[in-house]
Amino acid sequence: MSGHSKWSTIKHKKGVTDAKRSKIFSRIAKAIMVAVQNGDPDPEMNSALKLAIDQAKKANMPKENIERAMKKGSGDTDSKIEEVTYEGMGPGGAMMIITCATDNTNRALTEVKTALKKNNGKFVPSGSVSFQFDFVGFISIVPNDIDTAELTAIEADAQDVIVEDDNLIIITQPTDLHAILKKLEKETQTINEAKLIYSPTQQVTLNATDQDMYTALLDILEDLDDVSEIFDNIA
Repeated sequence: MSGHSKWSTIKHKKGVTDAKRSKIFSRIAKAIMVAVQNGDPDPEMNSALKLAIDQAKKANMPKENIERAMKKGSGDTDSKIEEVTYEGMGPGGAMMIITCATDNTNRALTEVKTALKKNNGKFVPSGSVSFQFDFVGFISIVPNDIDTAELTAIEADAQDVIVEDDNLIIITQPTDLHAILKKLEKETQTINEAKLIYSPTQQVTLNATDQDMYTALLDILEDLDDVSEIFDNIA
């Protein structure tokens, strides 16, 4: 693990541009629908659903919205939402993994390709970028007691535990995320964030010109309705 600076930069940049509550709710609803479609409707038996509902609650999403998304997810195939992942290259060697949740994969693909092409980016075949990323579970908490929380995470087979100021960053195997999160919750930690992420194995630093172009590209991509998350290798 490369240390504090790496994990402090793994902040989901779309939080800056997703100011509109309706867009936030729409993306969370899609995550709930996908989780129900792909697993058990009981959050305690479905870690993806549990994480999506937790995210909804933190965003103050109304209970009826959550229930409506769960109902749609367990309904007919006409409302089926699919998860797809695309890869791209941006200015200055920026590598991008773009995840989407969509009811029309052709539309999602076309929009992502067009956004990249018209904004100093390039769409690349699957595997061209992802080999430079690790797919891991990411948990950020403010522990009641750092030493106790750190020990709990280690005993639960966390891959890494990093102290950042008052926060504890815990990196897990994707399949272990939910189990470790439940153990931490029992100790009444404040959970800032818990999700699956693509973590870059190496990072690049952009010059001012490339950074401006990349920021513009990011804003365009994040404004697409089907885009859920964007991960990159920028320091």
